[in-house]
Amino acid sequence: MQPKSVIQVEDLITHYGSVKILDGVNLAVNPGEIMIIMGGSGSGKSTLLRHLLGLHVPTSGSIKLLGQDITRVTAAEMHALRTNMGVSFQSGALISSMSVGENVQLPLREHTKLDESTMGIMARMKLEVVNLGGFEDLMPAQLSGGMIKRAALARAIVMDPKMLFFDEPSAGLDPVAASELDDLILKLRDALQMTIVVVTHELESAFKIADRITVLDQGKILFTGSVAEVKRSGIDRVQDLLNRRSRHDQIDADEYMTRLTDEI
Repeated sequence: MQPKSVIQVEDLITHYGSVKILDGVNLAVNPGEIMIIMGGSGSGKSTLLRHLLGLHVPTSGSIKLLGQDITRVTAAEMHALRTNMGVSFQSGALISSMSVGENVQLPLREHTKLDESTMGIMARMKLEVVNLGGFEDLMPAQLSGGMIKRAALARAIVMDPKMLFFDEPSAGLDPVAASELDDLILKLRDALQMTIVVVTHELESAFKIADRITVLDQGKILFTGSVAEVKRSGIDRVQDLLNRRSRHDQIDADEYMTRLTDEI
């Protein structure tokens, strides 16, 4: 039976050395939902994404993807689970020595035993989906920034994953290219019924594509809700983020001196 939540994070705590990065994070992402994760620099959003991808082991807590706790699965089970995961990295992360088509085929080579002809057809199909039909023989250096993002998206969806993860998809794009990428994300959600998690700081993009938004601050979730609910939030730190207000936290002098000297 399919779990109620495709992604379920419970009481997630993570340390880098002695520094606590995530502090009791709880998050549920529903089937076919676009969840936006937002927060300022150092809020923990990128760390949370790496945990969802199974790239880091938390200090404690659980992360369930499609009902499987990835903090407890074997390497073979995690490898199998990744066939249901697609990832589009901030830089695109295309391999420069391979053509666009070869880049898109990489997950198929890693996870399937399909013949060359079938992999080529599947890659071309996904390039058509992201409006890059006919570009499979070009090299990444011949693509614009927006085309690189779309090629990376084609690679992420080539196996029709149930979960799709984005890291700052609009970063470095002009407004038109960013809007086109947003439209593609919505198209994928509607056409393929993918569950999508997007880490971004781009408010316009977040408001356009989100079903719900989770706001992180200092490793804790401040608020999760619809776009309208986030805009109406009475939490000051949420409004600071939405309205680009600088924050000048007052520093307790005694606490500051203790932090400086407690290792001496």
